[in-house]
Amino acid sequence: MPKMKSHRGASKRFKLTGTGKVKRNKAYKSHILTKKSAKRKRGLRKATLLSSADIKRIKRALCI
Repeated sequence: MPKMKSHRGASKRFKLTGTGKVKRNKAYKSHILTKKSAKRKRGLRKATLLSSADIKRIKRALCI
């Protein structure tokens, strides 16, 4: 059998932590930033963990 290929878009967006959880960046930080408060933009900088509902699907896309 040939090797499984990971979904290249997913591999650029998601990273695995040491314990096997999936890390992602937050949305709404790319444009139209003038109307968003500094506090809101500061919160969007930090990465967060993927919700448990999506973990199985994303791990399959990453071939893990």
